[in-house]
Amino acid sequence: MSSTVSQTVETTQPDVSYRSLALTPSEDNPDIRQKYRPFILDNNATEDWVNNLDLTTAADMAEQNLRATNERLKVLVLYGSLRKRSYSRLVALEASRILFRLGCDVRVFNPEGLPMKNESDIAHPKVQELRELSVWSDGHVWVSPEQHGNLTAVFKNQIDWIPLSTGSVRPTQGRTLAIAQVCGGSQSFNAVNSLRILGRWMRMFTIPNQSSIPKAYTQFPDEGQPGDQRLMPSGNRDRLVDCMEEFVKYTVLMRPHIGLFGDRFSEREERKVKEAKMLAAKSS
Repeated sequence: MSSTVSQTVETTQPDVSYRSLALTPSEDNPDIRQKYRPFILDNNATEDWVNNLDLTTAADMAEQNLRATNERLKVLVLYGSLRKRSYSRLVALEASRILFRLGCDVRVFNPEGLPMKNESDIAHPKVQELRELSVWSDGHVWVSPEQHGNLTAVFKNQIDWIPLSTGSVRPTQGRTLAIAQVCGGSQSFNAVNSLRILGRWMRMFTIPNQSSIPKAYTQFPDEGQPGDQRLMPSGNRDRLVDCMEEFVKYTVLMRPHIGLFGDRFSEREERKVKEAKMLAAKSS
């Protein structure tokens, strides 16, 4: 009798492997939710495949980190196309859903209206918005189409607007980075290779894994069909999950040490020289 009862209790326990750490509407800022979380599905959406992912290890790490710090991992997501049916945007939103389930505070930047990089538009609201989001973030996710064997202008323009430093503020240094690309044809890695170079130049830590989705238009149901903005089951979708899971693990481990990674001998020496000159000027 007792064994029967214990078995019944055991089978009714929720499976923590599939738990969600996502911000609920009551926990979230409604303005942030409306502006930066277009990936959130409405209540009438069909069953979400993201909820059926076994992400035990990453979820454990994220939950322990949240309990210890009372802060969610802050993730900025960038994509590289303004098309109405942009596959880089659709993939970016799928990646965001995975991260959101793992408890991240995910914000997707809309590049529409961002001026081309120039010296006279630094005060432009979209430029300031992008820079503030990068300073706010603990890590980035970049998704670009491949156009003529490289990044699109829409994507590169966003990176060009983010400076390496603004005074003492470094908007990207020490952040983690996950990268992905969508291809119109067969699988290529030119865009992710360029993204990796950009990440290194921006002094970010790019995770080893990466995602390249070939013939992206075949990876989603046809436009107008049910679920037409959701990735269909495939090894490519699984690889995207791998990348987001790995990204969370690296970010949990590295976020406490962002300041440490920015401590450089050469910069300390520069500060000493500058301070010595200032003292000399005051005493003269």
